[in-house]
Amino acid sequence: MTGLANFWPLALTALLAYLLGSIPFGLIVTDMAGLGDVRKIGSGNIGATNVLRTGRKGLAALTLLLDAAKGLAAVLLAAAYGGELYLIVAAHAVIVGHMFPVWLKFRGGKGLATGLGIVLGMSWPAALVGFATWIAIVAITRYSSLAGIISSVLIIGYMWFFTHNTDYVRTMVVLAVLVIFKHRANIGRLMRGQEPKVGRS
Repeated sequence: MTGLANFWPLALTALLAYLLGSIPFGLIVTDMAGLGDVRKIGSGNIGATNVLRTGRKGLAALTLLLDAAKGLAAVLLAAAYGGELYLIVAAHAVIVGHMFPVWLKFRGGKGLATGLGIVLGMSWPAALVGFATWIAIVAITRYSSLAGIISSVLIIGYMWFFTHNTDYVRTMVVLAVLVIFKHRANIGRLMRGQEPKVGRS
């Protein structure tokens, strides 16, 4: 009975975090701004980088903030309710919701902004260094996708350095695998020299 009693709150936490993560803010903000369906331009993604291709930097920044806020809110609320186990469940569920939203036939974003929010809720120093890493790589290479892939891997080490929490580190490993999976098309284009750079269509 104890196990069953714990199962339902955890299952509800996962469901709510998934639904929160599945809110497609990039699609919503561009549609509200009268720009139509952001999935019909650029990479077809709903994230901030593709929103930037509309030429509206403010909307791209807003998308980044809202997508990060989903991850942050999910882990903070779960932790406040049930502690670390609930936080970890929410972290996995909210990123899956963002990447595979039921409303968009499971074709969502690539998880970088939402992942940043998750990391922020676990360790703000790790999030700060991870974001700085992303900015530095974009500045050097002009490839947002490459920066995201590298940052998602390095964040594993950052999380260990700042927290020494093995459960958090394992969560970062799962997030990195998901991010790399969602970037598989980008990896192919990078290898062929066909990946568009930031600031170009």
